[in-house]
Amino acid sequence: LKELVVRKGRLGVRRALELAIEIARALAFAHEHGLVHRDVKPQNVLLNGDGDAKVTDFGIARTLDVESGMTQTGTVLGSSSYIAPEQASGSPVDAKSDVYSLGVVLYELLAGEVPFPGESFVAVALKHVHEPAPSLRDVRGDVPPRVVAAIDRALAKDPDERFPTMGAFAGELEACLRELDTDTDATLLVPPRPPSTGRPDRSVWPVIITLVSLIAIGAIVAGLLKFRGDGTPAQANGRPIPLSGVTSYDPYGDNKTEHSDQVHLTTDHNPSTFWSTEQYRSFDKPGVGIVLDAGSPLVISSLRLRTDTPGYAAEIRAGNNLAGPFSPVSSSGTVAAVTTFELHVTEPMEYYVVWITKLAAGSDVAHVGEVTALGL
Repeated sequence: LKELVVRKGRLGVRRALELAIEIARALAFAHEHGLVHRDVKPQNVLLNGDGDAKVTDFGIARTLDVESGMTQTGTVLGSSSYIAPEQASGSPVDAKSDVYSLGVVLYELLAGEVPFPGESFVAVALKHVHEPAPSLRDVRGDVPPRVVAAIDRALAKDPDERFPTMGAFAGELEACLRELDTDTDATLLVPPRPPSTGRPDRSVWPVIITLVSLIAIGAIVAGLLKFRGDGTPAQANGRPIPLSGVTSYDPYGDNKTEHSDQVHLTTDHNPSTFWSTEQYRSFDKPGVGIVLDAGSPLVISSLRLRTDTPGYAAEIRAGNNLAGPFSPVSSSGTVAAVTTFELHVTEPMEYYVVWITKLAAGSDVAHVGEVTALGL
């Protein structure tokens, strides 16, 4: 990958995102299996014949297991151009250190240069520790704001201000790529404006009449949407809130996790994918669920859930700490194939939990499919 950057300089936004997503998913897989890379850089990413990214060189990777030394301090390893601040200062490192390094890699793919150049290892490392990362928009103005925001978050000095997991970072980059596709399609559908002749254009009247008709139809539809098919109120207004599935939430489980590697599938805009609970002979604990990241503290007014295993009981909880605690912000109810939870959030929350409290009769698992949200 480094050779590609040297040869081509800046990559296109789409290509850079595609490569970063492949790298992120590979690193997320490593993290889920207890390894942190510690030396994420373009030189350690190989491109196969199809141009797909393969992460390699785990030579200084360490286990995330505390007893195996991940809490060791005072040892600085890695490449200074991509090193996380905590790693440069000899502090303990974890998966969020790889998030930072991948943020640097993506910055380089888009800018054609690393954010902190320098003449020596120490000089560059000190910049990572003390200097704020330069804004990518100052270097390249055509990068979408959401991509810039994702890189800025990954490059936060404080690990707690970065994406909580590599899977969450990958999910946000995938959302950026989808948004890029949507923006491109919208641009292609807008016809060029004809040159002005100084005379009224009679052709606009059919368009105006059509728009007025659509507005009238929209008002009727809005009135109908005030109620669901079962006669209960449903909120039909609000702006879409992009969510990222980040991790499972299993405080009552033996190992405190439950298929965390599947959680990103609940926000991948693919109706055929889902997160699944484990198979239970008997569901005898208060609950289990998944955590969704809104990106920043926000007031979400409603959350819609799809599933192919209807009949289980669930509610929505929320909080501002990834590890919890989370408080209920919706009523508990039986989940249908498509269920909208109306939320009662009194203050902005960043993390929202789909909390499953009971499995469907005769079922030993529960699936959470696509989850979408609306905000005030």
